[in-house]
Amino acid sequence: METTLKVIGGRWKVLIIGELMLGIKRFGELQRALPGITQKMLTQQLREMEEDGIIHRQVYAQIPPKVEYSLTPLGESLKPILYAMHDWAVQHYGKVTR
Repeated sequence: METTLKVIGGRWKVLIIGELMLGIKRFGELQRALPGITQKMLTQQLREMEEDGIIHRQVYAQIPPKVEYSLTPLGESLKPILYAMHDWAVQHYGKVTR
């Protein structure tokens, strides 16, 4: 449990993974999909998830530079966990006071 929370804990990581579950995204697409996240925070979260092997960062040698983010097989293995979290939230919506 502790290892899982280290990898997907915090406010943003689950939301970023959720966006990447929909497909490959560029930095700006992720930032637009996550209102309230700063550029600095998104960069930090993406770096941590890349270091943890959850996401892949693909850099294309072109001008202007193009970078795309996608889930690795390890990241894909988190899908059942996120689906379970979503199902729990739907089932208990309104019961949680915060």
